Amino acid sequence: MNIECESDYIKVNEKLYPCTVSLAMDLIGGKWKTVILYHLKDTDKRYNELRKEMPGVTERTLSLQLKQLEEDGLISRKVYGEKPPIKVIYGLTKFGRSCIPLLNAILLWGNHIAEQKGEFINTLAANA
Repeated sequence: MNIECESDYIKVNEKLYPCTVSLAMDLIGGKWKTVILYHLKDTDKRYNELRKEMPGVTERTLSLQLKQLEEDGLISRKVYGEKPPIKVIYGLTKFGRSCIPLLNAILLWGNHIAEQKGEFINTLAANA
């Protein structure tokens, strides 16, 4: 018997999930959460570093996703300084680091799809 079949629901932080896949997808699902985690897997980063590495994400969305990842315990937010300009660094928590094998698997699968079906486009050359 699989663990998700042990009961009708899984309760985590007062939320009910019908299966463990639903639980995992609530934590890392959506367009940007996994991308953010991927960009933090090797080193901690400041907000602006993340923005530069993910030009397609809006500031509002990045802020909301970072907040949710922090609330779910996947990333930490460290604030340095008391007066502006303050320095804020984001990094994976121990719990967040537990998903690195998953992030690496997603990367390999994405690389495979890109090689088989995709086309790499250099935006600098396209704009020239």
